[in-house]
Amino acid sequence: MVISSIADGITRRVENLSGSVSEAFFEPVIRLGVTGLARSGKTVFITSLVANLMDRGRMPGLLAASEGRIEAAFLQPQPDDTVPRFEYEAHLSALTSPTPHWPDSTRAVSELRLSLRVRPSGLLAGLQGPRTVHLDIVDYPGEWLLDLALLDKSYADWSQEVLTRITTRTEAAEFLAQTKAADLSARIDEPAAQSLAQGFTAYLNAARDAGFYDCTPGRFLLPGDLAGSPVLTFAPLPRPASTPRRSLWREMERRFEAYKSKVVKPFFRDHFARIDRQVVLVDALGAIHKGPGAVEDMRGAMADILGAFRPGRNAFLTRLLMGRRVEKILFAATKADHLHHLQHDKLAAIMAALTREARDRADFAGAQTEAMALAALRATVEDQMTHEGETLDMVRGTLLDTGKRAAFYPGALPDDPASLLSQARGGANAWLEADYQVMRFAPAPLSLKPGEGPPHIRLDRAAQFLIGDRL
Repeated sequence: MVISSIADGITRRVENLSGSVSEAFFEPVIRLGVTGLARSGKTVFITSLVANLMDRGRMPGLLAASEGRIEAAFLQPQPDDTVPRFEYEAHLSALTSPTPHWPDSTRAVSELRLSLRVRPSGLLAGLQGPRTVHLDIVDYPGEWLLDLALLDKSYADWSQEVLTRITTRTEAAEFLAQTKAADLSARIDEPAAQSLAQGFTAYLNAARDAGFYDCTPGRFLLPGDLAGSPVLTFAPLPRPASTPRRSLWREMERRFEAYKSKVVKPFFRDHFARIDRQVVLVDALGAIHKGPGAVEDMRGAMADILGAFRPGRNAFLTRLLMGRRVEKILFAATKADHLHHLQHDKLAAIMAALTREARDRADFAGAQTEAMALAALRATVEDQMTHEGETLDMVRGTLLDTGKRAAFYPGALPDDPASLLSQARGGANAWLEADYQVMRFAPAPLSLKPGEGPPHIRLDRAAQFLIGDRL
């Protein structure tokens, strides 16, 4: 086992060395990770980003595009043959068809390589011809990222943390009743283990739907081909006075450790540890709508997510000797098109406040961080209406559930985000000063001119922050 781990580590170092030398002297590669918690818009973000990098008419904020230095952009086979390809063409077709609809959400890791032929700027413009820069986009569920925190925990500690945290949640009542009724010192009984795992999975799904973000292990929500396997058949249990060999509690402990070694560690090694630019997408408006508890829970999840990164600068020797570091991290509040543009700065300020602690740690380590409000695909238009003598800045779009056109005013976000965060941290049950609403909009039919990608809000500025310096 030890020899195998050492050999695997040496192999990885050789791969990193060859890749780094290739990038330094031939064609640079930017590995961009895109993640976020459920329904944050990862699939739409990647699809629109690629489409707008291929047809750059709506990308003035990306300097290499506005200066006309990107001569061509084209999709190529990805370098990793073992990772599913991101289904770009199918997702773009869903968004641009005569009857557009939102594509399916992220269910597993996928990858896409977009190659850009770019002319240099400045003094090198007349001395050097165009070069190719590869953008490898890695899409993975945010729920899997939260699992990295499990690597430093024992089964007993994890169980105690989870059970303490969910004690007061109504969504957990049925599962907690199961744990109290189970004989945890008895010999392992597979139907009993499966029943407990199913009860815990049901709780996780209900908690996610209720707006909680601490829903780990992530593979319980997105099992993929592991559904029904022993590695996903465990649950947090209180430690009994006696834990004999082959008891239910001991077997749950063994499966928890197997989950860490066979699911979490390979994900970190093969995908996460190789990323050098990162986008974390957040449905902040959805959390605000669900109340102070959801906002505080999301703030904690953002801190946990950034705690999994290795921020810093990727100097040449650092990359060779220590592996990649995440140089830039963008925290993006999605669905900015659900607000009038006059409220976008307020949403960005809330996003910055929610991630302040996490961003400070990354900045201290040498990484660059940014908080932004954006919409990868604009589904609304802005409007104004008068209500009770007051002019309201609204958005208008097609409702996803009914197909009807409607104008929507979500409520005024506060000028000072501390007024939200203080209520969230104080455990308030509801907002004291306002009632925030959300609406589900369907994508609008598109009529694109040649050379234009899908309409968006600040996607060009996000691209400039993430990859502009490498172009």
